[in-house]
This record gives sequence, structure tokens and C-alpha cells, in this order.
Amino acid sequence: MISWQWNTFDELGPHDLYQVLALRQRVFVIEQQCIYPDLDGHDQQAMHLLGWQTVDGQRRLSAYLRVLAPGAKYVEMSLGRVLTAPEARTTGAGKQLLTEGIARAERRHPGHAIRIGAQHYLERFYQSFGFVTVSAPYDEDGIQHVDMLRAVAPEAAA
Repeated sequence: MISWQWNTFDELGPHDLYQVLALRQRVFVIEQQCIYPDLDGHDQQAMHLLGWQTVDGQRRLSAYLRVLAPGAKYVEMSLGRVLTAPEARTTGAGKQLLTEGIARAERRHPGHAIRIGAQHYLERFYQSFGFVTVSAPYDEDGIQHVDMLRAVAPEAAA
């Protein structure tokens, strides 16, 4: 079972922020061997969704993403730094993360589409959540990406 935490940057305590940054480094820099500036100046304006699980009596960060408001990075709101800890993969944690993240993003910014820069190999995964590919593949930090867009939720457009 995943326990969700939804905070602004200022609401994140130092221990939780450390866990977020350590997991982002572990997945994006070490595992994917991608040297890039993870600390990109967007965290301070983002909402952060943290998914915690208790494993062997220890609270562990299993899933994470951040939500940027419309205009912060793209015209649309965006999801970014989407990740699942290696030990939580194949458990459904990624699907739960996207479901929870989309719902919270749409409540926070109703009436706005969502844009993501998705790693190309995850294109079908994001399509299953209603994202449509809107760019050709491109290289970002040595990994093929595509831009994807999720239209405004029908109830928000009404």
C-alpha cells in the first residue's frame, strides 16, 4: 500500500526533500547514467507528490513526481521527474503514481492540459493515461524523449 504526500517545496521537510533528491539521483543519474542538472530551478515552484511504502518496518520513498503550474515550463501544466524506485517496479506503483498525480494536478489547475517530456520507451505507458505524442523523438541528455500532451479533462472543460 502506498501512502501519498502532496506538498509545496517549502512544506517538504529536510528529511523528505533529502529522500526525493537521493532517489532522483539514484534513478536518473546513476541507474540511467545521465549526467544532467537535476536541480533545475523548478522545484521551488512545483507541487511534489511522494509515494511512501513501509518495507520491513522502514518508511521508504517508492514513487515520486512533480507538478508545474501552467506557464512555469510550458504553456500547459506539466508533470516531471516521474519515477518509481527500482525495488517498487512491477508492483503497480508507477500506475498508481500517474493516476494520483494526474488527479491532483487536474484539481490544482482545472481546465488545463498536461504536457510531459517522456522517455521514448515509456510512450505506450503514458498513452494508457490519455497522453498523445506531439513531437518526433529527440535526444535529451543522451536519452530519447518525446513530448506528449493530455487534453483537458472533459468535466473540467464543461
